[in-house]
Amino acid sequence: MSTLTIRLPNDQHERLRALALHRGISLNKLFEEFSTKALTEFDVEMRFRARAAAGNPREGLEVLDKLDARFG
Repeated sequence: MSTLTIRLPNDQHERLRALALHRGISLNKLFEEFSTKALTEFDVEMRFRARAAAGNPREGLEVLDKLDARFG
């Protein structure tokens, strides 16, 4: 496991500490959760971009039209 040192304004540090306390977790666990969420969002975006680059624009628009007709 790695150690990471970050610099934050004191007020932001205190607010994050209060958030962690409110959630009943450590400040370390809070940052672990933040980083997991950020990495998951990044992975989803990268998979989407890769599939979009390999896909057929016409077929993609047809799928969107079907979804719009069904749920729009």
